[in-house]
Amino acid sequence: MSKIRKILLITPPYHSGVVESAGVWLNVGFVYIAGSLRAAGYDPIYYDAMSYWHGYGDIEAKIKEVKPDVVATTAFTAEIVDALKVLKLAKDINPEIITVIGNVHPTFLYEETLNESNSYLDYIVRGEGEVTMVELMNCLSAGDDPAKVKGVAFYRDGEIVMTGNRPYIKDLDSLPLAWDLVDWKTYTYKPEENSVLAIVSSSRGCNQACSFCSQQLFWERGWRGRSPENFVSELEMLRDKYGVNVAMVSDETPTLDRKRWERILDLLIERKVGTKILMETRVDDIIRDEDIMEKYQKALIDHIYVGVEATSQETLDVFKKNIKAEESKKALDLINQYDIVSETSFVLGMPDDTVEKMRHTVELAKYYNPDLAFFLAIAPWPYSDIYENLKDHVVVDDYSRYNLVEPVIKPVNMTLEEVNRELGHAARDFYMYKMDSLDSMTPKKREFMVKVVNIIATSSYLAEAMQGTMPAEIKKLLEKLQANAA
Repeated sequence: MSKIRKILLITPPYHSGVVESAGVWLNVGFVYIAGSLRAAGYDPIYYDAMSYWHGYGDIEAKIKEVKPDVVATTAFTAEIVDALKVLKLAKDINPEIITVIGNVHPTFLYEETLNESNSYLDYIVRGEGEVTMVELMNCLSAGDDPAKVKGVAFYRDGEIVMTGNRPYIKDLDSLPLAWDLVDWKTYTYKPEENSVLAIVSSSRGCNQACSFCSQQLFWERGWRGRSPENFVSELEMLRDKYGVNVAMVSDETPTLDRKRWERILDLLIERKVGTKILMETRVDDIIRDEDIMEKYQKALIDHIYVGVEATSQETLDVFKKNIKAEESKKALDLINQYDIVSETSFVLGMPDDTVEKMRHTVELAKYYNPDLAFFLAIAPWPYSDIYENLKDHVVVDDYSRYNLVEPVIKPVNMTLEEVNRELGHAARDFYMYKMDSLDSMTPKKREFMVKVVNIIATSSYLAEAMQGTMPAEIKKLLEKLQANAA
Protein backbone atom coordinates (compact mmCIF):
# COMPACT_ATOMS: atom_id res chain seq x y z
CA MET A 1 0.00 0.00 0.00
CA SER A 2 1.33 3.43 -0.93
CA LYS A 3 1.68 6.12 1.71
CA ILE A 4 -1.53 8.00 2.51
CA ARG A 5 -1.47 11.75 1.95
CA LYS A 6 -4.81 13.30 0.88
CA ILE A 7 -7.84 12.69 3.10
CA LEU A 8 -11.17 14.07 1.86
CA LEU A 9 -13.66 14.68 4.68
CA ILE A 10 -17.18 14.85 3.23
CA THR A 11 -20.39 15.72 5.04
CA PRO A 12 -23.23 13.62 3.55
CA PRO A 13 -25.83 15.52 1.50
CA TYR A 14 -28.65 14.86 3.97
CA HIS A 15 -31.42 17.40 4.61
CA SER A 16 -34.49 17.26 6.83
CA GLY A 17 -35.16 20.99 7.12
CA VAL A 18 -34.87 21.13 10.90
CA VAL A 19 -31.77 23.06 11.98
CA GLU A 20 -30.92 24.29 8.48
CA SER A 21 -33.98 26.50 8.41
CA ALA A 22 -32.29 28.79 10.95
CA GLY A 23 -28.85 28.91 9.41
CA VAL A 24 -26.00 27.13 7.66
CA TRP A 25 -23.92 25.16 10.15
CA LEU A 26 -20.39 23.85 9.74
CA ASN A 27 -19.27 20.45 11.00
CA VAL A 28 -16.95 21.27 13.90
CA GLY A 29 -16.12 17.57 14.29
CA PHE A 30 -14.36 17.64 10.93
CA VAL A 31 -12.50 20.82 11.90
CA TYR A 32 -11.06 18.87 14.84
CA ILE A 33 -10.34 15.73 12.78
CA ALA A 34 -8.67 17.80 10.05
CA GLY A 35 -6.56 19.62 12.65
CA SER A 36 -5.25 16.38 14.12
CA LEU A 37 -4.59 14.84 10.70
CA ARG A 38 -2.68 17.89 9.51
CA ALA A 39 -0.61 18.01 12.71
CA ALA A 40 0.35 14.41 11.94
CA GLY A 41 1.55 15.34 8.44
CA TYR A 42 -1.49 14.51 6.33
CA ASP A 43 -3.32 16.75 3.86
CA PRO A 44 -6.99 16.92 4.92
CA ILE A 45 -9.63 18.59 2.73
CA TYR A 46 -12.92 19.62 4.35
CA TYR A 47 -15.78 19.38 1.85
CA ASP A 48 -19.17 20.33 3.30
CA ALA A 49 -21.44 18.87 0.63
CA MET A 50 -24.43 19.23 2.96
CA SER A 51 -24.03 22.97 3.49
CA TYR A 52 -23.34 23.57 -0.20
CA TRP A 53 -26.51 21.63 -1.05
CA HIS A 54 -24.41 19.54 -3.41
CA GLY A 55 -25.79 16.34 -4.90
CA TYR A 56 -24.03 13.12 -5.79
CA GLY A 57 -22.96 14.47 -9.16
CA ASP A 58 -21.14 17.33 -7.42
CA ILE A 59 -19.60 14.91 -4.92
CA GLU A 60 -18.42 12.63 -7.73
CA ALA A 61 -16.79 15.60 -9.47
CA LYS A 62 -15.08 16.65 -6.22
CA ILE A 63 -13.66 13.18 -5.58
CA LYS A 64 -12.34 13.00 -9.15
CA GLU A 65 -10.82 16.47 -8.82
CA VAL A 66 -9.11 15.89 -5.45
CA LYS A 67 -8.04 12.28 -6.15
CA PRO A 68 -7.91 11.47 -2.42
CA ASP A 69 -6.24 8.45 -0.86
CA VAL A 70 -9.00 8.34 1.75
CA VAL A 71 -12.64 9.44 1.79
CA ALA A 72 -14.13 9.81 5.27
CA THR A 73 -17.66 10.74 6.24
CA THR A 74 -19.86 10.99 9.32
CA ALA A 75 -23.36 9.89 10.27
CA PHE A 76 -25.96 10.24 12.94
CA THR A 77 -28.81 7.82 12.32
CA ALA A 78 -30.83 9.88 9.82
CA GLU A 79 -27.64 10.55 7.80
CA ILE A 80 -26.41 6.95 7.54
CA VAL A 81 -28.11 6.14 4.22
CA ASP A 82 -26.59 9.15 2.45
CA ALA A 83 -23.24 8.75 4.18
CA LEU A 84 -22.88 5.19 2.91
CA LYS A 85 -23.87 6.31 -0.61
CA VAL A 86 -20.93 8.76 -0.49
CA LEU A 87 -18.53 5.94 0.37
CA LYS A 88 -19.93 3.63 -2.30
CA LEU A 89 -19.53 6.42 -4.83
CA ALA A 90 -15.88 6.82 -3.80
CA LYS A 91 -15.22 3.10 -4.28
CA ASP A 92 -17.00 3.12 -7.64
CA ILE A 93 -14.74 5.97 -8.78
CA ASN A 94 -11.58 4.28 -7.52
CA PRO A 95 -11.58 0.95 -5.65
CA GLU A 96 -8.19 1.87 -4.17
CA ILE A 97 -9.68 4.74 -2.14
CA ILE A 98 -9.84 3.84 1.55
CA THR A 99 -13.30 4.58 2.98
CA VAL A 100 -13.95 5.50 6.61
CA ILE A 101 -17.04 6.49 8.59
CA GLY A 102 -17.52 7.71 12.17
CA ASN A 103 -19.99 9.32 14.59
CA VAL A 104 -22.83 7.97 16.69
CA HIS A 105 -24.68 5.58 14.37
CA PRO A 106 -21.75 3.52 13.08
CA THR A 107 -20.14 3.58 16.53
CA PHE A 108 -23.04 1.65 18.05
CA LEU A 109 -24.37 -0.21 15.00
CA TYR A 110 -20.98 -1.17 13.58
CA GLU A 111 -21.99 -4.81 13.05
CA GLU A 112 -25.14 -3.98 11.11
CA THR A 113 -23.33 -1.28 9.13
CA LEU A 114 -20.39 -3.50 8.17
CA ASN A 115 -22.55 -6.53 7.39
CA GLU A 116 -24.57 -4.47 4.92
CA SER A 117 -21.79 -2.28 3.49
CA ASN A 118 -18.46 -4.11 3.72
CA SER A 119 -18.08 -4.23 -0.07
CA TYR A 120 -17.37 -0.50 -0.07
CA LEU A 121 -16.87 0.47 3.61
CA ASP A 122 -13.37 -0.23 4.88
CA TYR A 123 -13.23 1.16 8.43
CA ILE A 124 -15.50 2.46 11.16
CA VAL A 125 -13.97 4.85 13.68
CA ARG A 126 -15.82 4.29 16.95
CA GLY A 127 -16.08 7.06 19.53
CA GLU A 128 -13.83 10.11 19.54
CA GLY A 129 -11.97 10.31 16.26
CA GLU A 130 -8.97 12.64 16.55
CA VAL A 131 -6.41 10.14 17.88
CA THR A 132 -7.99 7.05 16.33
CA MET A 133 -8.08 8.51 12.82
CA VAL A 134 -4.42 9.52 12.97
CA GLU A 135 -3.34 6.13 14.32
CA LEU A 136 -5.38 4.33 11.67
CA MET A 137 -3.84 6.40 8.87
CA ASN A 138 -0.34 5.82 10.29
CA CYS A 139 -1.00 2.10 10.57
CA LEU A 140 -2.32 1.77 7.01
CA SER A 141 0.49 3.92 5.59
CA ALA A 142 3.03 1.64 7.25
CA GLY A 143 1.28 -1.49 5.95
CA ASP A 144 0.66 -2.64 9.51
CA ASP A 145 -2.35 -4.51 10.96
CA PRO A 146 -5.32 -2.18 11.74
CA ALA A 147 -6.41 -4.63 14.45
CA LYS A 148 -3.68 -2.98 16.55
CA VAL A 149 -5.54 0.37 16.46
CA LYS A 150 -7.96 0.94 19.33
CA GLY A 151 -11.41 2.29 18.50
CA VAL A 152 -11.99 0.81 15.03
CA ALA A 153 -14.13 -1.88 13.45
CA PHE A 154 -13.71 -3.48 10.02
CA TYR A 155 -14.56 -6.55 7.99
CA ARG A 156 -11.86 -9.13 7.27
CA ASP A 157 -11.97 -12.71 6.02
CA GLY A 158 -15.74 -12.91 6.31
CA GLU A 159 -16.02 -11.61 9.85
CA ILE A 160 -16.06 -8.37 11.79
CA VAL A 161 -13.02 -7.26 13.74
CA MET A 162 -13.80 -4.81 16.56
CA THR A 163 -10.77 -3.52 18.45
CA GLY A 164 -10.94 -2.33 22.05
CA ASN A 165 -12.45 0.99 23.05
CA ARG A 166 -10.12 3.96 23.01
CA PRO A 167 -9.85 6.04 26.21
CA TYR A 168 -11.30 9.53 25.93
CA ILE A 169 -8.97 12.44 25.22
CA LYS A 170 -8.22 14.09 28.57
CA ASP A 171 -6.78 17.44 27.49
CA LEU A 172 -9.19 19.07 25.05
CA ASP A 173 -7.09 22.26 25.05
CA SER A 174 -4.30 20.35 23.30
CA LEU A 175 -6.33 19.51 20.19
CA PRO A 176 -5.44 21.51 17.06
CA LEU A 177 -8.29 22.83 14.90
CA ALA A 178 -8.13 23.49 11.15
CA TRP A 179 -10.28 26.65 11.09
CA ASP A 180 -8.49 27.87 7.96
CA LEU A 181 -10.05 25.04 5.92
CA VAL A 182 -13.56 26.44 6.53
CA ASP A 183 -15.28 28.31 3.69
CA TRP A 184 -16.56 31.03 6.01
CA LYS A 185 -18.79 32.86 3.53
CA THR A 186 -21.05 29.79 3.51
CA TYR A 187 -21.97 29.86 7.19
CA THR A 188 -24.58 32.27 8.45
CA TYR A 189 -27.31 32.60 11.10
CA LYS A 190 -30.44 33.71 9.28
CA PRO A 191 -32.05 35.85 12.02
CA GLU A 192 -28.85 37.93 12.23
CA GLU A 193 -28.05 40.08 9.20
CA ASN A 194 -24.47 39.98 7.90
CA SER A 195 -23.61 37.19 10.31
CA VAL A 196 -20.66 34.84 10.10
CA LEU A 197 -21.53 31.75 12.11
CA ALA A 198 -19.15 29.34 13.81
CA ILE A 199 -19.94 26.12 15.63
CA VAL A 200 -17.64 25.80 18.63
CA SER A 201 -17.13 23.22 21.33
CA SER A 202 -16.24 24.11 24.92
CA SER A 203 -16.73 20.66 26.42
CA ARG A 204 -17.58 17.08 25.57
CA GLY A 205 -19.94 14.72 27.26
CA CYS A 206 -23.10 14.50 29.31
CA ASN A 207 -23.59 12.96 32.75
CA GLN A 208 -27.35 12.49 32.36
CA ALA A 209 -29.25 9.30 31.49
CA CYS A 210 -31.99 10.47 29.10
CA SER A 211 -33.44 7.28 27.66
CA PHE A 212 -34.03 8.59 24.12
CA CYS A 213 -30.62 10.23 23.65
CA SER A 214 -27.38 9.01 22.08
CA GLN A 215 -24.98 11.41 23.78
CA GLN A 216 -24.96 9.84 27.23
CA LEU A 217 -24.12 6.53 25.53
CA PHE A 218 -21.46 7.98 23.23
CA TRP A 219 -19.66 9.70 26.12
CA GLU A 220 -20.44 6.96 28.69
CA ARG A 221 -21.95 9.66 30.92
CA GLY A 222 -18.56 11.32 31.34
CA TRP A 223 -17.79 15.01 30.84
CA ARG A 224 -14.65 17.05 30.12
CA GLY A 225 -14.31 20.79 29.66
CA ARG A 226 -11.80 22.99 27.90
CA SER A 227 -10.24 25.67 30.07
CA PRO A 228 -12.19 28.94 30.01
CA GLU A 229 -9.12 30.85 28.79
CA ASN A 230 -8.53 28.47 25.88
CA PHE A 231 -12.17 28.55 24.80
CA VAL A 232 -12.61 32.34 25.01
CA SER A 233 -9.30 32.90 23.19
CA GLU A 234 -10.63 30.77 20.36
CA LEU A 235 -13.75 32.94 20.10
CA GLU A 236 -11.52 36.03 19.96
CA MET A 237 -9.39 34.47 17.22
CA LEU A 238 -12.46 33.50 15.19
CA ARG A 239 -13.78 37.05 15.52
CA ASP A 240 -10.50 38.75 14.59
CA LYS A 241 -9.33 36.41 11.83
CA TYR A 242 -12.56 35.25 10.20
CA GLY A 243 -15.15 37.85 11.22
CA VAL A 244 -17.22 35.41 13.29
CA ASN A 245 -19.91 37.38 15.14
CA VAL A 246 -22.29 34.55 16.07
CA ALA A 247 -21.17 31.26 17.62
CA MET A 248 -23.25 28.24 18.47
CA VAL A 249 -21.84 26.14 21.30
CA SER A 250 -22.29 22.51 20.26
CA ASP A 251 -21.91 21.08 23.78
CA GLU A 252 -24.71 19.13 25.39
CA THR A 253 -24.06 20.75 28.79
CA PRO A 254 -21.51 23.60 28.65
CA THR A 255 -22.69 24.78 32.08
CA LEU A 256 -22.12 21.51 33.97
CA ASP A 257 -19.19 22.85 36.01
CA ARG A 258 -20.59 26.05 37.55
CA LYS A 259 -17.18 27.51 38.47
CA ARG A 260 -15.77 26.94 34.98
CA TRP A 261 -18.90 28.27 33.27
CA GLU A 262 -18.97 31.45 35.38
CA ARG A 263 -15.30 32.02 34.51
CA ILE A 264 -16.21 31.76 30.81
CA LEU A 265 -18.96 34.35 31.29
CA ASP A 266 -16.59 36.65 33.19
CA LEU A 267 -13.97 36.43 30.44
CA LEU A 268 -16.53 37.11 27.73
CA ILE A 269 -17.56 40.25 29.62
CA GLU A 270 -14.07 41.42 30.65
CA ARG A 271 -12.54 40.95 27.19
CA LYS A 272 -15.58 42.44 25.44
CA VAL A 273 -15.59 39.54 22.99
CA GLY A 274 -18.83 40.79 21.44
CA THR A 275 -19.81 37.50 19.81
CA LYS A 276 -23.45 36.48 20.19
CA ILE A 277 -23.66 33.02 21.74
CA LEU A 278 -26.30 30.41 20.93
CA MET A 279 -26.30 27.41 23.25
CA GLU A 280 -28.22 24.64 24.92
CA THR A 281 -28.12 23.47 28.49
CA ARG A 282 -30.19 21.77 31.15
CA VAL A 283 -33.20 23.18 32.93
CA ASP A 284 -31.67 22.57 36.36
CA ASP A 285 -28.46 24.44 35.44
CA ILE A 286 -30.47 27.53 34.51
CA ILE A 287 -32.30 27.37 37.85
CA ARG A 288 -28.97 26.87 39.63
CA ASP A 289 -27.61 29.97 37.87
CA GLU A 290 -30.51 32.27 38.76
CA ASP A 291 -28.11 34.51 40.70
CA ILE A 292 -25.78 34.99 37.69
CA MET A 293 -28.30 35.29 34.86
CA GLU A 294 -27.28 38.93 34.52
CA LYS A 295 -23.82 37.67 33.57
CA TYR A 296 -25.39 35.51 30.86
CA GLN A 297 -26.99 38.65 29.47
CA LYS A 298 -23.83 40.79 29.67
CA ALA A 299 -21.74 38.02 28.08
CA LEU A 300 -24.12 38.12 25.06
CA ILE A 301 -25.64 34.71 25.63
CA ASP A 302 -28.32 35.44 23.09
CA HIS A 303 -30.29 32.22 22.67
CA ILE A 304 -30.69 29.27 25.05
CA TYR A 305 -32.29 25.93 24.24
CA VAL A 306 -33.36 23.81 27.19
CA GLY A 307 -34.72 20.33 26.64
CA VAL A 308 -38.18 20.20 28.17
CA GLU A 309 -39.30 17.26 25.94
CA ALA A 310 -42.54 16.60 27.82
CA THR A 311 -45.12 18.43 29.91
CA SER A 312 -46.24 15.49 32.05
CA GLN A 313 -44.13 14.14 34.89
CA GLU A 314 -44.98 10.59 33.83
CA THR A 315 -43.43 11.08 30.39
CA LEU A 316 -40.44 12.96 31.82
CA ASP A 317 -39.79 9.95 34.03
CA VAL A 318 -40.01 7.58 31.05
CA PHE A 319 -37.47 9.81 29.29
CA LYS A 320 -35.30 9.76 32.46
CA LYS A 321 -34.99 13.53 32.23
CA ASN A 322 -34.28 13.85 35.97
CA ILE A 323 -36.28 17.09 36.22
CA LYS A 324 -39.70 18.10 37.49
CA ALA A 325 -42.28 19.47 35.06
CA GLU A 326 -42.60 22.73 37.01
CA GLU A 327 -38.81 23.29 36.83
CA SER A 328 -39.01 23.63 33.06
CA LYS A 329 -41.45 26.51 33.38
CA LYS A 330 -39.21 28.24 35.93
CA ALA A 331 -36.11 27.89 33.71
CA LEU A 332 -37.90 29.31 30.67
CA ASP A 333 -39.26 32.19 32.74
CA LEU A 334 -35.72 33.00 33.90
CA ILE A 335 -34.35 33.00 30.36
CA ASN A 336 -37.20 35.24 29.22
CA GLN A 337 -36.77 37.55 32.19
CA TYR A 338 -33.27 38.43 30.97
CA ASP A 339 -34.45 39.04 27.40
CA ILE A 340 -32.58 35.98 26.10
CA VAL A 341 -34.29 34.02 23.32
CA SER A 342 -35.76 30.86 24.84
CA GLU A 343 -36.22 27.65 22.89
CA THR A 344 -37.39 24.18 23.74
CA SER A 345 -38.86 21.07 22.16
CA PHE A 346 -41.64 18.65 22.94
CA VAL A 347 -41.45 15.01 21.87
CA LEU A 348 -44.76 13.67 20.54
CA GLY A 349 -46.00 10.46 18.99
CA MET A 350 -45.42 8.10 21.92
CA PRO A 351 -47.44 4.84 21.85
CA ASP A 352 -50.08 6.18 24.26
CA ASP A 353 -50.52 9.52 22.48
CA THR A 354 -53.88 10.63 21.16
CA VAL A 355 -55.04 13.72 19.30
CA GLU A 356 -56.38 15.11 22.56
CA LYS A 357 -53.13 14.49 24.47
CA MET A 358 -51.03 16.07 21.74
CA ARG A 359 -53.24 19.16 21.64
CA HIS A 360 -53.10 19.38 25.42
CA THR A 361 -49.30 19.44 25.15
CA VAL A 362 -49.55 22.42 22.81
CA GLU A 363 -51.69 24.28 25.36
CA LEU A 364 -49.13 23.54 28.05
CA ALA A 365 -46.36 24.69 25.67
CA LYS A 366 -48.13 28.04 25.45
CA TYR A 367 -48.22 28.18 29.24
CA TYR A 368 -44.48 27.45 29.40
CA ASN A 369 -44.10 30.35 26.97
CA PRO A 370 -40.77 29.75 25.22
CA ASP A 371 -40.08 32.03 22.27
CA LEU A 372 -39.55 28.99 20.07
CA ALA A 373 -41.09 25.56 20.50
CA PHE A 374 -40.57 22.62 18.21
CA PHE A 375 -42.88 19.63 18.30
CA LEU A 376 -40.84 16.61 17.30
CA ALA A 377 -41.69 13.04 16.42
CA ILE A 378 -40.08 10.53 18.77
CA ALA A 379 -37.24 8.76 16.96
CA PRO A 380 -36.08 5.70 18.91
CA TRP A 381 -32.45 5.24 17.88
CA PRO A 382 -31.87 1.46 17.77
CA TYR A 383 -29.05 1.84 20.31
CA SER A 384 -30.94 4.09 22.79
CA ASP A 385 -32.21 2.86 26.15
CA ILE A 386 -35.82 3.59 25.20
CA TYR A 387 -35.73 1.44 22.06
CA GLU A 388 -36.70 -1.77 23.84
CA ASN A 389 -39.87 -0.11 25.14
CA LEU A 390 -40.83 1.27 21.72
CA LYS A 391 -39.60 -1.27 19.15
CA ASP A 392 -42.95 -3.06 18.89
CA HIS A 393 -44.52 0.24 17.77
CA VAL A 394 -41.88 1.07 15.12
CA VAL A 395 -43.40 0.87 11.64
CA VAL A 396 -40.69 2.59 9.58
CA ASP A 397 -37.32 0.92 8.90
CA ASP A 398 -35.83 3.63 6.68
CA TYR A 399 -33.21 5.33 8.85
CA SER A 400 -33.32 8.50 6.75
CA ARG A 401 -36.77 9.14 8.22
CA TYR A 402 -35.47 9.01 11.82
CA ASN A 403 -35.11 12.79 11.68
CA LEU A 404 -37.55 13.95 14.40
CA VAL A 405 -39.78 15.35 11.66
CA GLU A 406 -41.37 12.25 10.15
CA PRO A 407 -43.12 9.88 12.58
CA VAL A 408 -41.70 6.35 12.64
CA ILE A 409 -43.75 5.07 15.60
CA LYS A 410 -47.46 4.37 15.34
CA PRO A 411 -49.34 5.18 18.54
CA VAL A 412 -51.92 2.59 19.55
CA ASN A 413 -54.88 4.88 18.83
CA MET A 414 -53.52 7.00 15.95
CA THR A 415 -52.35 6.51 12.39
CA LEU A 416 -49.02 7.91 11.17
CA GLU A 417 -50.99 10.37 9.04
CA GLU A 418 -52.80 11.63 12.15
CA VAL A 419 -49.50 12.03 14.01
CA ASN A 420 -48.05 13.96 11.08
CA ARG A 421 -51.11 16.18 10.89
CA GLU A 422 -51.02 16.91 14.63
CA LEU A 423 -47.31 17.79 14.50
CA GLY A 424 -48.18 20.40 11.86
CA HIS A 425 -51.19 21.57 13.83
CA ALA A 426 -49.02 21.96 16.94
CA ALA A 427 -46.51 24.22 15.18
CA ARG A 428 -49.21 26.29 13.50
CA ASP A 429 -51.22 26.72 16.70
CA PHE A 430 -48.20 27.61 18.82
CA TYR A 431 -46.75 30.20 16.45
CA MET A 432 -50.10 31.83 15.81
CA TYR A 433 -50.35 32.19 19.58
CA LYS A 434 -46.89 33.80 19.65
CA MET A 435 -47.83 36.20 16.86
CA ASP A 436 -50.90 37.30 18.76
CA SER A 437 -48.59 38.03 21.72
CA LEU A 438 -46.20 40.30 19.80
CA ASP A 439 -47.33 43.44 21.58
CA SER A 440 -46.32 42.03 24.96
CA MET A 441 -42.72 41.28 23.86
CA THR A 442 -39.63 43.40 24.30
CA PRO A 443 -38.40 45.17 21.15
CA LYS A 444 -35.54 42.66 20.82
CA LYS A 445 -37.85 39.65 21.07
CA ARG A 446 -40.40 41.22 18.73
CA GLU A 447 -37.78 41.81 16.05
CA PHE A 448 -36.46 38.28 16.47
CA MET A 449 -39.90 36.71 16.21
CA VAL A 450 -40.70 38.71 13.09
CA LYS A 451 -37.64 37.25 11.37
CA VAL A 452 -37.97 33.73 12.69
CA VAL A 453 -41.65 33.21 11.98
CA ASN A 454 -41.07 34.43 8.44
CA ILE A 455 -38.32 31.81 8.12
CA ILE A 456 -40.44 29.07 9.70
CA ALA A 457 -43.49 29.86 7.57
CA THR A 458 -41.64 30.16 4.26
CA SER A 459 -38.42 28.14 4.21
CA SER A 460 -38.38 25.52 6.94
CA TYR A 461 -39.65 21.97 7.17
CA LEU A 462 -42.76 23.49 8.78
CA ALA A 463 -43.59 25.74 5.82
CA GLU A 464 -46.22 23.42 4.36
CA ALA A 465 -47.87 22.82 7.73
CA MET A 466 -47.79 26.51 8.58
CA GLN A 467 -49.35 27.63 5.31
CA GLY A 468 -51.13 24.64 3.84
CA THR A 469 -54.48 24.75 5.58
CA MET A 470 -54.70 28.37 6.72
CA PRO A 471 -52.96 30.50 4.10
CA ALA A 472 -55.16 33.60 4.55
CA GLU A 473 -54.72 33.72 8.32
CA ILE A 474 -51.00 33.01 8.18
CA LYS A 475 -50.55 35.62 5.47
CA LYS A 476 -52.39 38.14 7.61
CA LEU A 477 -50.12 37.37 10.56
CA LEU A 478 -47.00 37.71 8.43
CA GLU A 479 -48.24 41.08 7.21
CA LYS A 480 -48.71 42.06 10.84
CA LEU A 481 -45.13 41.00 11.51
CA GLN A 482 -43.80 43.13 8.70
CA ALA A 483 -45.82 46.09 9.94
CA ASN A 484 -44.41 45.68 13.43
CA ALA A 485 -40.89 45.45 12.04
CA ALA A 486 -41.24 48.65 10.01
